[in-house]
Amino acid sequence: MPQSQHGSAPARPFDLERIGAGLTFAEALPALRATLAAPGSAAVVQAPPGTGKTTLVPPAVANEILGAAGPGGPSAGRVVVTQPRRVAARAAARRLAHLTGTRLGDRVGYAVRGERRAGPETLVEFVTPGLLLRRLLSDPGLEGVAAVVVDEVHERALDTDLLLGLLGEVRLLREDLTLVAMSATVDAPRFAALLGGGDSSHRDPAHRDPAHGGAAHEGAAHADPAEGGPAPVVDCPSALHPRRTHWAPPPGPRLDDRGVTRGFLEHVARTAVEAHARALAADPGVDALVFLPGAREVDAVVRRARELLAGAREAVEVLPLHGQIPAEDQDRAVGGRAPGGPARIVVSTSLAESSLTVPGVRLVVDSGLAREPRRDAARGMAGLVTVQASRASCEQRAGRSARQGPGTVVRCFDEKSFAAASPDVTPEIASSDLTGAALTLACWGSPGGEGLRLPDPPPAVAMADAVRVLHGLGAVDDAGHATALGRRLAEVPADPRLARALYDGAAVLGARGAAEIVALLAGDSRAPGADLPRLLDRLEREGRNGAGRSGDGRAGEAQRWRQEVRRLEALAGTEVGSGTEAVSGTERGLDLPEGWRVDRHDRTGFVVALAHPEWVARRVGQAGTYQFASGTRAALPADSQLSGHEWLAVAEVSRAAGRAAAGTGAVIRAAAPLGLEAAEVAAGHLLTDRVEAEFHADGRIRARRQRRLGAIVLSSTPVAPRPAEGRAAVERALEAQGLGVIGFSAAAEALRRRMALLHRELGAPWPDVSETALLGRLEEWLAPEIDRLAAGTPAGRIDLADPLRRLLPWPAAARLDELAPERLEVPSGSRARIEYPDPADAAARPVVAVKLQECFGWADTPRLADGRVPVLFHLLSPAGRPLAVTDDLASFWAGPYAQVRAEMRGRYPKHPWPEDPWTAPATARTKNRM
Repeated sequence: MPQSQHGSAPARPFDLERIGAGLTFAEALPALRATLAAPGSAAVVQAPPGTGKTTLVPPAVANEILGAAGPGGPSAGRVVVTQPRRVAARAAARRLAHLTGTRLGDRVGYAVRGERRAGPETLVEFVTPGLLLRRLLSDPGLEGVAAVVVDEVHERALDTDLLLGLLGEVRLLREDLTLVAMSATVDAPRFAALLGGGDSSHRDPAHRDPAHGGAAHEGAAHADPAEGGPAPVVDCPSALHPRRTHWAPPPGPRLDDRGVTRGFLEHVARTAVEAHARALAADPGVDALVFLPGAREVDAVVRRARELLAGAREAVEVLPLHGQIPAEDQDRAVGGRAPGGPARIVVSTSLAESSLTVPGVRLVVDSGLAREPRRDAARGMAGLVTVQASRASCEQRAGRSARQGPGTVVRCFDEKSFAAASPDVTPEIASSDLTGAALTLACWGSPGGEGLRLPDPPPAVAMADAVRVLHGLGAVDDAGHATALGRRLAEVPADPRLARALYDGAAVLGARGAAEIVALLAGDSRAPGADLPRLLDRLEREGRNGAGRSGDGRAGEAQRWRQEVRRLEALAGTEVGSGTEAVSGTERGLDLPEGWRVDRHDRTGFVVALAHPEWVARRVGQAGTYQFASGTRAALPADSQLSGHEWLAVAEVSRAAGRAAAGTGAVIRAAAPLGLEAAEVAAGHLLTDRVEAEFHADGRIRARRQRRLGAIVLSSTPVAPRPAEGRAAVERALEAQGLGVIGFSAAAEALRRRMALLHRELGAPWPDVSETALLGRLEEWLAPEIDRLAAGTPAGRIDLADPLRRLLPWPAAARLDELAPERLEVPSGSRARIEYPDPADAAARPVVAVKLQECFGWADTPRLADGRVPVLFHLLSPAGRPLAVTDDLASFWAGPYAQVRAEMRGRYPKHPWPEDPWTAPATARTKNRM
C-alpha cells in the first residue's frame, strides 16, 4: 500500500457496529470484507437505495486498508468515494462524520467544485466524479489514495463511465489500488465484468436480484474463480416495506413546446398537498418527497404548495432540494424533520432518486418526468430535454416511500405512460455532447476512448464531432492527442469551449471580466427571455447588495456565481503555457485589430461568441428568427427583449416545435447582443471572402463575390466567373444533383443502356455506367463538356452520347452492335427497336415490342450478349396492344397462340390469324394488302 502523503498520525479504525446500527447493509459486511481481504481487490456492491451502502462501504474499505497496513501504523492512504452530485457528496460526508462522532474535515471530508473540507487526517473523502477525473489527469498514479469507491454507477453518468475506464488503467500500474463500484440495480454483472477483465456486456443470470427471480443470496459474494473473470458481486437484499401505488394523471398535457406546462405543475402541487394531508391524518410522522425534472419546476411547485398550505391548521414545511440552492439549504432538506418540528414536503429533482436518502419520507409524489442530455447532430445542438422518466427511475423514486415503513407513491401520470416508458435510463455517453469527454480522453492519452474498457463505447459520430470542435479550439493535434493548450483547458471545470473563451476573453476584458461571463455561462441560472445581460445585471446587483437568498427556492444564485467568478478569475490570470510546455500553433486565436476595444454593450456577447462562434446569429425574416453561422436557424422566445437586435451571440439552443420555434425547429434559450465588428473578431476563423459560382437550372453559370461569417452572407456582388470557378460550380452541381443537370438525350440514354447490359452480363472490360460510377470518373469521359459548360455553353447543347463513347473499351467496342444491337430484324423484314433495361434494374431484360403477325414461323428466340440474355417479346395486336409476353416463341405458337387466335380473329378480321402459325407468311399488312 502507498504511504500517506498527508501525515503519519496513527490511524484509528471506524466503529462499523456503531455506524451500521439499523442499516440493512450491515448484514453484507462479512461478504464485503472477504472480497477485500487482498490488497488491490476489486468488487461490485449491489444494494438498493436506502440500505446504507454509501454510509457503510467507505469506512469498511478504510478498515480493511488500515488492517493491511498493520495496527498502530501510519495511514496506508485514504479512500476516495465519488458521488454523482455535489449535494450528495456533502450530505454523505456529513452523515458519516456525524455517525463517527468526529468533526467534518477530520477523518471524513469532502471536496466539490469550489469547496473542500478535508485535511491530513482524512481517511474517507467524498468527491464528485468530475473532480476525481481532473485529479487523475494531474496525478495518474493517485498517490496517497489506497482505494476508490465509485457510487451510483447505475445512473450511467458520463463522468462516472469515464472514471471507470481510467481507473481500470490505473489498476494496471497500481496493483495495490482497491476499486469498488456500487450499483442500485440488477445490472451489477456488467460492472463486475468491467472491473474484473471480462466482457463488459456480460449478463450473468445467477447475479439477478432475488426479487426478479435470480439466485443471489443475502450478503453473498459471487466471483468467477477463473483468471480474468468478473469481479466479485456483493449483494444486499432490499429493505422495502409494503407500498401502495396510486395513479393521478393530470387533466391536461404534462409537456408542450415550451416544456413542462403550468397546468401540470399546479396539478403536482395540489396532488402533493392533498396526498400529504391524507397521510398525516393517518400518521403524523409522515413526510413527503416530490420528484420533478428540474430546478425551475421545483421552485414553481414549492411556491404553489406554500400558497395552498397558507392558513392550514397544521404547520407543514415545504422545502426545495436541487443543485442551485445554497449548501446549508440542501443540508436542511436532506437532514430530516427536527424533533418536534413540523411535517415536511421536500420537492426535489432526481438527485434524491438514488444518491440521497431523505429521512422520514413515507409518501412519494412522482411527476414521471426526467431531464436528460440530448445531442442534435443535424443542428449541432446539445442540451437537456424533458422526457418521460424510465421505468427503472420511476421504481427508484417509488422505493423511497417504503424504506422506513409502509409507504405510498402517487404517480402524476397514467399506467399507459409508465408501460410505454424506456425500461432503463439512457447512458449519457450515448446521447450527450462529448466535447468535454473527448478532451479528458485526449489528455489521458486515449483519443476517442481508444484502448479503454468503458461500460459502453462512445458513439463514433458524436466523438468525431467532439474531436472536430477540440481541433478548432487548438486543444488537440491532427492525431487527436491533447496539445499543451488542451491540457490547460482541461484544468478548467467547465466545457472546453468555455475554458477557451475564458482565456481568450481575458486578453480583451481582463481576467475578472471574462470570468464573470464564463461563470454565468457555466452556471445553472436561467436567463429571463433568453437575455443573458439581464441575468448578469441581476446577479451583479444581488451580489453588491448581499442578496441571493429567498424563500421560494431560488436562493444563493448570486453567491454561487461570485464564488465561481473568483475561481475562474484565478485560472484566467494564469498565463496559458506558463508550465513546462508553451502553448503555440493553436488553430484558433484572436486577431485583434490594432487599437480595437470591445463595446461595453457587446462584452457579454463577445465572450459568448468566443465560446460558440458557430452560434453567432443574425436576424432574418420575421422578428425573433435568427440564422446561425453554422447554417441552422432558431427563434427567440416570444417574450424576449432581444428580438430587436440584428446580431446575437447564442449560448444555449434546444430543439422545439410549434409556436415556440416559429417554424425553425429550435428555440434560443440564452443569448446576448453582439455588434458585427465584435462578431468578426470573436469568430474570425469563420470569415471568408471568395467568389462563389453556381450552375443554375437554365444551364448557365452565375457568380457572386461573397463575404461570409460561416453560413451568414455579409455582402454579395455579381461578378464574371473565371473558368476554374465555373468548373467547380459545374462539378458541385453534378455531385449534388447528378447527371440530370445536363440530361441524357434519347441517343445517349439508349447507348448507356446497351453498355449497362454488357457490363452486367459480361463484366470487364465493359464499363460500369451507373450514375454513381459515372460521377466517380468525370475526368475520364466528361472533362471537355464540363469545360464547355464552365465557359458558358448551355446544358441543352451538350449531348452525352459522344462522351459515353469515350468509355467504350477497345478493341472490344467493335462488337457493340453484335452483342447489343439497337434493332432486331423480325421475320416480316421489319427492324424492331430493342428496349434495353434501366442500368439501375439488375434483373430486367431487353424487350422487343412487335406485332404478333410479324413473327409467324419464328421458332428460335434471339439472344444477346454472346447468347447470355434471351430477348423478351411483347407480342402486340394490330392496334398495338399487348397480347402476350414471352421469351420462348416456340412454346407460344404451340400453346397460348390458339387461345389468342380465338379471341382476336373476330375483333381484327382484316388481319391474318392462321390455324398454323408455323407455315403462314410473316407480315405487317392486312389480308387484302397481302
